[in-house]
Amino acid sequence: MGEQVKIDNLAAVVNEIVQDTQITDVHTHLYDPQFGDLLLWGFEELVTYHYLIAETMRVVELPYEKYWQLSKTEQAKLIWETLFLQNSPYSEACRGVLTTLKRLGLDVAARDFEGYRKFFATQELDEYVKHVFDIANLKCVVMTNDPFDDQERKVWLEQVVPGKIVPDPSFRAALRLDILLNSWESTWQLLKEWGYEVTVELDDISIKEVQRFLKDWIEIMDPVYMAVSLPYDFRFPEASSRSKLIEACILPVSLETDVPFAPMVGVRRRINPALQDAGDGVGKMDIGAIEYLCANFPKNKFLVTLLSRENQHELAVLARKFRNLMPFGCWWFLNNPSLIDEITRMRFELLGTSTILQHSDARILDQLIYKWDHSRRLISETLVDKYSDLMDTGWVLTKMEIRRDVEKLMGENLWDFLERKL
Repeated sequence: MGEQVKIDNLAAVVNEIVQDTQITDVHTHLYDPQFGDLLLWGFEELVTYHYLIAETMRVVELPYEKYWQLSKTEQAKLIWETLFLQNSPYSEACRGVLTTLKRLGLDVAARDFEGYRKFFATQELDEYVKHVFDIANLKCVVMTNDPFDDQERKVWLEQVVPGKIVPDPSFRAALRLDILLNSWESTWQLLKEWGYEVTVELDDISIKEVQRFLKDWIEIMDPVYMAVSLPYDFRFPEASSRSKLIEACILPVSLETDVPFAPMVGVRRRINPALQDAGDGVGKMDIGAIEYLCANFPKNKFLVTLLSRENQHELAVLARKFRNLMPFGCWWFLNNPSLIDEITRMRFELLGTSTILQHSDARILDQLIYKWDHSRRLISETLVDKYSDLMDTGWVLTKMEIRRDVEKLMGENLWDFLERKL
């Protein structure tokens, strides 16, 4: 059976295995460094993350428009002075900055804004990326890749396809379809400009052409999945272009190409437009839409994450009923320790090991360090509790079995679900 684990050293064994296991980060907003300035990194980007902007604007008497007129350095200095010097920085977003600095070997107690800036300014990007991956102990990350973003589209078509850029296997693509699905009434004109014979009415020819568009970009990107961020009031089926595109285009292409569909649902966009990207909110969805997809398209595979805390129990129960559904991570506003702990425990209790516990959702490279540092601790603590409950029954555990479970939860479940090799 292998080396048995005793209750008195269970915590040490679990923590060691969780820390040592390399992770597949199933959802980020990062880029291969060869994509240039699309990859955000460094101290000023870390400090001006939109969570910290929203937190700062709660307590400073500064008009929103004045903030956006500041330079990046001025914005970072304002946030640093407001949240880190004038208040104790114990919010998760603030603590994340400090965890990152500490793990990089910097003196957090010095509160040295200029010193931190200078440290990052001396880093060579390619080597720094490797360093961050080593600290976070990552095997690979899945990007978010939008063919409708002019800057990114240009890289794919002019550099990746001609072979000027060889994609780094540490950065896997995900084909993002927000603009296609949520803005068809204007997006169809873009596709027409690009040589696809589509009309706004989505007739039979348009359906085939949208399918061709999807297959073209799947060939270009080799994505792990096709993703879309959807509003909290998403319904399926319904009489809308989005619903028709999903049923007639996304799902058939997903099935044909073995590229799962990943709806990410629960966003309320720009509830405070003055905050720009920091102004989005959250809403509870009717999970019947996910149930309908799983039940009526049983050969399709669905990777799903929902933004509302109130939807998490429903999603876990639904996953018990449909093996073509894989819940993943604690998305966006749920990526906070108290909620990660609650959701992780609930998923363990309902789904056992058949889930993907977490993703970083990192928009800035350096965030990988703190997101996974904090998540590993929570995962380890929860596993210790669950294994303790198991051992109380008289069940015997081995190190090999614990390692097997952890490897599934931190990456293998994704690749097994996709039926792909890493």
